[in-house]
Amino acid sequence: MSASRPSADAIQAALATVLDPEIGRPITELDMVESVRVTDDNTVEVVVLLTVAGCPMREEIVARVERAVTAVPGVWGTRVRLEVMTAEQRTALHTKLRGGTATRAIPFAQPGSLTRVYGVASGKGGVGKSSVTVNLAASMARSGLSVGVLDADIYGHSIPRMLGVNRPPTQVEKMIMPPQAHGVKVISTGMFTRGNQPVTWRGPMLHRALEQFLSDVFWGDLDVLLLDLPPGTGDIAISLAQLVPSSELLVVTTPQLAATEVAERAGTVAVQTRQNVVGVVENMAWLPCPHCDGRVDVFGSGGGIAVAERLSRVLGHEVPLLAQVPIDVRLREGGDNGVPLAISDPDSEAGKILRGVAERLSSRSRGLAGRSLGLTPTRQR
Repeated sequence: MSASRPSADAIQAALATVLDPEIGRPITELDMVESVRVTDDNTVEVVVLLTVAGCPMREEIVARVERAVTAVPGVWGTRVRLEVMTAEQRTALHTKLRGGTATRAIPFAQPGSLTRVYGVASGKGGVGKSSVTVNLAASMARSGLSVGVLDADIYGHSIPRMLGVNRPPTQVEKMIMPPQAHGVKVISTGMFTRGNQPVTWRGPMLHRALEQFLSDVFWGDLDVLLLDLPPGTGDIAISLAQLVPSSELLVVTTPQLAATEVAERAGTVAVQTRQNVVGVVENMAWLPCPHCDGRVDVFGSGGGIAVAERLSRVLGHEVPLLAQVPIDVRLREGGDNGVPLAISDPDSEAGKILRGVAERLSSRSRGLAGRSLGLTPTRQR
């Protein structure tokens, strides 16, 4: 056995590299390390405070602490004991995560927010809006961005299954820690209902649910937040514009006339809500011919560009057609098994097209819509 004892500073430095799996910050910064003791045989005993007794990530936290501390020179073993924060400690953590205030606020609506917020909209169901959302999110996260997805389709929630999320959020005081999958933070009403129980809420409750997901969920420092909106131009679409005025819309359609007409309506709601429409994605644009290099226009053609052109005229600014995504059975399979195509086969034709959209959206600078310019009018004399 080495005669040298491990340095206390080195142990603390190692613990400072351990991130809480849900919050994404060092456990030392979150006051989760209650004590550290080095025994006579150079074993390090660490007492870690969990936010709640039923923390679903307890085993992962133990594993991360053991890996970090065992790597410190002179350490011959590591023992981790888990305790639970008191109510006072949880309140202090809640206040710290809120930036020193316990009041509820929507961080993405604050003037200094750098998060790009996109509502993914469609005129009707069945056009693949949720598939586009999860693949964009997974592609952005794969490129190194911090990404969140809010399943705002309260009645038709499907995002947890499509991203493979199978555990509920953790609650710390009145703050909700969203689970993660493929590097994406996710929240949905589907995490709060039993089985396949339907949600039967009226308009005010829908607004309240969206507000709570935006303010009470600890999203952390996101680069991009995607909201999978319900089809049409109802309560949720209006509430998003009210709660996050700087949010922008991405319209998803398929080529056929029945889809493009209602997609145009979903985009023109931006006239009333004063939002920007960043572009149109035409999904199921064609089917690659299995017998040749040609394309089969299963649902017609030209719908996406038609929607983009009509929205450009109505809104008074250019609304580009960002992509035409081909029919790929693996997009459907990915949604069923919880592994998006952007993860399972990012170099497929559909995967590359969706990655291109993700790169374009994530590199855009935020506009001035809904943001304070910090100007104060003065009276002329």
